[in-house]
Amino acid sequence: MDEPTNHLDIETLEWLENFLIDYKGTILLISHDRYFLDKVATKTILLENGKTKIYFGNYSYFLKEDERRTLAEYEVYKSQQKQIEKMKESIKKLRTFGNLAGNEMFYKRAKSIEKRLEKLELVDKINIEKRKLSINFNTSYRSGKDVLTIKNLNKSYGTKKIFNDFNMEIYYGEKVQLKGNNGSGKSTLLKIILGEDNNYIGEIKLGSSVKIGYIPQEIKFINENNTVLEYFLCDYTDSETKARNYLAKYMFWGNNVFKRLKELSGGERVRLILAKLVLQEKNFLILDEPTNHLDISTREILEDTLEEYTGTVLFVSHDRYFAKKVAKREIIL
Repeated sequence: MDEPTNHLDIETLEWLENFLIDYKGTILLISHDRYFLDKVATKTILLENGKTKIYFGNYSYFLKEDERRTLAEYEVYKSQQKQIEKMKESIKKLRTFGNLAGNEMFYKRAKSIEKRLEKLELVDKINIEKRKLSINFNTSYRSGKDVLTIKNLNKSYGTKKIFNDFNMEIYYGEKVQLKGNNGSGKSTLLKIILGEDNNYIGEIKLGSSVKIGYIPQEIKFINENNTVLEYFLCDYTDSETKARNYLAKYMFWGNNVFKRLKELSGGERVRLILAKLVLQEKNFLILDEPTNHLDISTREILEDTLEEYTGTVLFVSHDRYFAKKVAKREIIL
């Protein structure tokens, strides 16, 4: 199964989980849904740097066991580095003694240690630091207390009623998740708030000094043939050198800034949009399924960034792990 939970609402997700838990056969699956992996998986295989590592448990077990293994490997690495330094120091001292005493024995002993050092199977350096973006996503341009007010919203598609006298309020600094089954109107509501759908009855009011930043489900650029740098320089008036230094904070290093937009992965697209939103100091973020097409490490980067963000966030997501970490309030449609 290849990403079986993509685009499923919560109700269907839970049905699929229960079905797979009761399934008596063997299941091989790829998923970035961490809650799903916790419920279904009993064995985890990590593919990293062309190698595989096996963990006999679900995602939460994998996290703890991988941390334990990483720390243990780091201790082995540190121990070997100390051993290497001691051997190098011994070689240096023996050669010094040999020079002073004119004794061949010291040179032979130094050569013997050198051979042992050459035959030593080196332990790879272990990086125990979690990869994260070193950015400040907070804004000096805060909005008023009332960020969004919706009164008596009515919206229909033909005979199908989507909203019937719907009311909602969001205040500055809140992080709110819109929840509901597929077809309940989550994406429609976001389009109405963004001004992309004006075919409704009711009142939609944005508060004073609100600056909206939007990350859609599918990030598409007007000219996909532009490079990352060209796209960024459209709104960034400083020098190319400063632009490249800024983009490096978002993991666009070296020649990566010359990558065509059409070649970017889902995670790279989100990072590039984030780079612009931070620069523009948006104080109200609207996110529509922002973790779709992201690997787990990029999801964690986005979670950490939004947790530290002091502005207001309204998002739609079926990623329960992401929602639990970010949302402080739910609105169910």
